[in-house]
Amino acid sequence: MITSVGKAVQEVQATSVRFEGNRLYVSLSDEREISVPMDKVEWLGWLAHAMAEERERWSIEPGGFAIYWEDLENGIELSHLMTMQPLV
Repeated sequence: MITSVGKAVQEVQATSVRFEGNRLYVSLSDEREISVPMDKVEWLGWLAHAMAEERERWSIEPGGFAIYWEDLENGIELSHLMTMQPLV
């Protein structure tokens, strides 16, 4: 995903994923971390209801543009998460 920092353009990629309670945390290549409350975002219901073991089996798509859970047959594009920030 490409983000704008002032007048500079920077490509940002997902580098890691973790969970804490009902929150999904995604680490980014520019050293930021974004988080989303899974139970408050309707289109993340599949992930909010997944078992902890299923959540932990994720992979980052080539180029870092998305995170995919093969066991759950679903994923999240980084661009969708980035457009939600900041989210309460």
